[in-house]
Amino acid sequence: MKLLKAYLKDKLVTIITFAVFCLVFAAAFLLYQLPPEAVIYPIVLNMMVGIAVMGTDFIKVRNQWRELERLRHLTADMITSLPQISNVYDTEYTAIIQHLKTEVIRIENETSEKYSDMMDYYSVWVHQIKTPIASMRLTLQNDDSALSRIILSDLVRIEQYVEMVLAYLRLDSESGDYVFKAYNIDEIIKKSIKKFSSEFINRKLSLQYELCERSIVTDEKWFSFVIEQILSNALKYTRKGSISISVPKADFLCIEDTGIGITGEDLPRIFERGYTGYNGRTDSHASGLGLYLCKQICHNLSIGITAESELGKGTKIYLDLSQNQFQYD
Repeated sequence: MKLLKAYLKDKLVTIITFAVFCLVFAAAFLLYQLPPEAVIYPIVLNMMVGIAVMGTDFIKVRNQWRELERLRHLTADMITSLPQISNVYDTEYTAIIQHLKTEVIRIENETSEKYSDMMDYYSVWVHQIKTPIASMRLTLQNDDSALSRIILSDLVRIEQYVEMVLAYLRLDSESGDYVFKAYNIDEIIKKSIKKFSSEFINRKLSLQYELCERSIVTDEKWFSFVIEQILSNALKYTRKGSISISVPKADFLCIEDTGIGITGEDLPRIFERGYTGYNGRTDSHASGLGLYLCKQICHNLSIGITAESELGKGTKIYLDLSQNQFQYD
């Protein structure tokens, strides 16, 4: 019905013109005082022919419209042909669309090539930057002093920022970077905690860790990134007190801190890209990407992530492992 109304509106000028011709035709017959049948019969006949022609044309337009509806949901490289050309305007429109299609495909190919080159560059850069970091770590391991622990903590931060760059670039990669296997969650958590051990000691923060004692099918690297990012945020905004990792109920993992907390208006938006909120405005180094990456990675790993917080009383980050749909082979 919507298409019929649009069609009649498009043909309104033609319909009005036809009606005017019929009136002129009838007026001419009446002026010559011909019988009414001589006027009515040709008018009715012309109307029947006109309706038949418009009906046939409407069926053709409807078929073209349905084909265009189908093509509207396809990407540029999937469109192999357009509806049959019915007039000179369709010829020009088809030429324009084909030109735009070629242009879109060219831009997509160029973008994909640039993205691939950028990924190669950053991958090489990450491997190169990790070499001096590893060298500094080995040098500092033999020196157990307050200064060495501070530098080791900074090195952990640098490594984390480097991994964040790669995580951000690879997040929407079509090639994928996930290798799913069965892992013991406690082993992954312990490795993540070990990375921040110097910072815990140097800042005199206590750690309360409740064993999870559960296995999960996941990607170790990406799951570790989530745990480390949450721990990093907890350490970043906790001046004193403790950080705890617990299992409040089955299939849930909770990382809690006694830090500065998050305001009520900021809490619903902490997983948005680039959103830093009140804490970010007080900390010029906040990027607003950490929790955004966690949210996206958790989505890809089929893990739920939520937060609870109260300003001045700390933050709780919950990982819902019950949403995980991957099964053992």
